[in-house]
Amino acid sequence: MISLSNVSYAYDETPVIKSFSYDEYDPIITGLWGRNGAGKTTLMKLLAGHQKPAEGTIKIMGHQPYNNEKAQKHLCYMQEDHPFSDIWTVSDALRFYRYFNPNWNQNLAEQLLETFRLHQKKKTKKLSTGMKTALQVVIGLASQADVTILDEPTNGLDAGMRKEFYKLMLASYDAYPRLILISTHQIEELQPLLESIVVVHDGKPLMHESMDSVRERGIWLTGEIDKVNELVGSQRVYEENIMGSLKKVMIDAPLSSEWKERAKLSGVTLEKAQLQDYLLNITERVKEGMR
Repeated sequence: MISLSNVSYAYDETPVIKSFSYDEYDPIITGLWGRNGAGKTTLMKLLAGHQKPAEGTIKIMGHQPYNNEKAQKHLCYMQEDHPFSDIWTVSDALRFYRYFNPNWNQNLAEQLLETFRLHQKKKTKKLSTGMKTALQVVIGLASQADVTILDEPTNGLDAGMRKEFYKLMLASYDAYPRLILISTHQIEELQPLLESIVVVHDGKPLMHESMDSVRERGIWLTGEIDKVNELVGSQRVYEENIMGSLKKVMIDAPLSSEWKERAKLSGVTLEKAQLQDYLLNITERVKEGMR
């Protein structure tokens, strides 16, 4: 599907993507996560062929994406705040992207327009942030591109519309499996839908793992200081808070039956850390040089 080998890119001689290698060989829904400035947007633009890597190679379905029509036929990249033409109507936008996407599903596009209550005659420049995001979702899903890249596809959508988007994306993927790469800050909401996750930090891939393994990692232990310290032992501690005689720490361990039993025997409370907190902590640890 896609392959990056030792890809590097810089803006004005400032490195942004650094020797980045990453592969996805099968249809899958993958989350792309990283802090602001980590290099996610540049990575997506490189994948989409909007920019040419300074070093390394990128292949989309076996083709280099930059300035390559063969690769573009397999791609659909919907940027956050996508740059639609000011003179376009919603209908114009659909017609344009239908022309460039050979797998386009017009029936699905029209169904999605009804779901999101988008009027085809409305000018794209007059759409609210949420409605513009909805149009991007419509195009991304209806394209049925082999590699579909969605940048912040829930930006501006209310809770009801986000829920609808998640349902529609799964249905579209089941009907036409492909690689869907989603860059998002709504990782807690999206994680049940994801099969894998790529964490970008300082222009490099910090993590590329299945969601089944990642979503179980990161636990909070709370109890008397001595008991918590004894239980933690040599485990990697990501965050800690002391409140009088109590201590609460996040450790890099799975929420397993073994840890539940150990915590119970020690008189320590155990709870699962939110995925967002876990990811923030692992990137913070790397930033501080504490591996």
